[in-house]
Amino acid sequence: MLNYKRYRRNPVVDYPEREWVNKQIEKAPVWCSVDLRDGNQALIDPMVVSEKIEFFNYLIKLGFKEIEIGFPAASQIEFDFLRQLVDRKLIPDDVVVQVLTQCREELLERTFESIEGCKQAIVHIYNSTSTLQRDVVFNMSREEITNIAVEGVKMVKRHAAKFPGKVILEYSPESFTGTELDYALEVCNAVQREWGPTRENPMIINLPSTVEMTTPNVFADRIEWMNKHLENREAIILSVHPHNDRGTGVASAELALLAGADRVEGTLFGNGERTGNVDILNIAYNMFSQGIDPELAIEHVNESIEIYERCCKIPVHPRHPYAGKLVFTAFSGSHQDAINKGVKAMKERGGEYWEVPYLPIDPADIGREYEPIVRINSQSGKGGVAFVMDTYFGFKLPKGMHREFANVIQAISEKQGEVSPDQIMESFRQEYLQKKEPIHFRRLRVDDLSEETESEFDTKVTVVYTDKGVEKRFEAVGNGPIDAVKRGLQETLDISVKILDYEEHALQSGSNSQAAAYIHLLDAESGSVTYGVGVSSNITRASVRAIFSAVNRLGLGEHKR
Repeated sequence: MLNYKRYRRNPVVDYPEREWVNKQIEKAPVWCSVDLRDGNQALIDPMVVSEKIEFFNYLIKLGFKEIEIGFPAASQIEFDFLRQLVDRKLIPDDVVVQVLTQCREELLERTFESIEGCKQAIVHIYNSTSTLQRDVVFNMSREEITNIAVEGVKMVKRHAAKFPGKVILEYSPESFTGTELDYALEVCNAVQREWGPTRENPMIINLPSTVEMTTPNVFADRIEWMNKHLENREAIILSVHPHNDRGTGVASAELALLAGADRVEGTLFGNGERTGNVDILNIAYNMFSQGIDPELAIEHVNESIEIYERCCKIPVHPRHPYAGKLVFTAFSGSHQDAINKGVKAMKERGGEYWEVPYLPIDPADIGREYEPIVRINSQSGKGGVAFVMDTYFGFKLPKGMHREFANVIQAISEKQGEVSPDQIMESFRQEYLQKKEPIHFRRLRVDDLSEETESEFDTKVTVVYTDKGVEKRFEAVGNGPIDAVKRGLQETLDISVKILDYEEHALQSGSNSQAAAYIHLLDAESGSVTYGVGVSSNITRASVRAIFSAVNRLGLGEHKR
């Protein structure tokens, strides 16, 4: 039995005065990419300097203005990477690099050596404040842990005083989610008092969910409580750094923004320790889908995927939000049908906004293609097959024909799995367009009898066809070419058929366009019904081909001969 009693609930916040529940996200936060630190340290095969530089340049292209580039005092490769950025002048004036360090004198000295030549830099210090780590890791009291943080700030101040550029301090009470709120406030206030930020020169207080421990609403309560109780709040940029241990990193970040956070640290596609950091692209695309400018250049998600997968050596999951290969693909027949109708309705109405069922955004807006939207397998329904025929090949199948042809495709998919659009079209040709045996229509002549006879029939047709390869012909009269051909086939083959429905449309625009005709035919003797399809540059010939197609599909070409 699953021993769930080994675990206990993490405490929630007694905070009935919460206000975030009635708010909405209105604008993008300050984004800080930690791909080159958190993301890189989580890789089985960390990036080399050339890959780091390529990734850094791409983050700038996306529009990040704050980029944490590593722990230069702890790794020679990260030190060398930062020095290349500085020496090669690869850091734009409006981009701030961020470096992480523990507050030890030798580490701070090395850190400031690494940023020498930077016009500005964020120096990010941290120490763990959680109840559990104070007990089992450090065996220290609250006062002792606070003293570590304050002494660290003093060390940064000494080095910053000698640094020719601008230093922005960031402090993280690591494991904030496992820290008592009153103590998290105490240590953060102690740090900012020592640093002395102002509205003109603020510092960053970063509150990380180093490990997700409970539901996102609790995290939001904690953020709002800190937001309302921090001293000198106008001089503080309140930042969050969510992880994804419970799979709610994006939700935690979004609710934290409602609760007053100004800044989000995360990575592309959520790469990071354990289950990852928060996925910045996911949040940005969420904002985009709500009509909010994410303030990142995220129009080309395939480019992001290519660089990420090559540098990080981690594939993007096919169901990853917005970026996965299958996220704009519908296998379900009902979904496919709804997408089909939604796209059609939107085009007809010419609305200002994107509104298509099951597609929260237009894939084309982020560099994706429409081609893989609908894929057909054994779970797909009639709407999906009709959508493929219309979208890919221009055949607007009559509604009554959807089920008939879908049954043909489903039989194939049950044997082999997914059926490609090309296979669907080939089946359509075989089942309808090339259904030319035993009788194959060849030529047609139409004569107008309206001025030559008082008969009820005003049209005469002469039809040349082959019967199992032998050329034959018949003449017949009727109310128009289609009725005349039907009557001629009935007499020639000794059958009784009824045309239940007839539809036609152009397959493409222009003077050389072809027409498609659909005939729904009933065998009056057996009660069997089917569709026939014909294509021609002449609509009458297309209609006659459709009649012959339907007669052959019903097996009437062999009837009583």
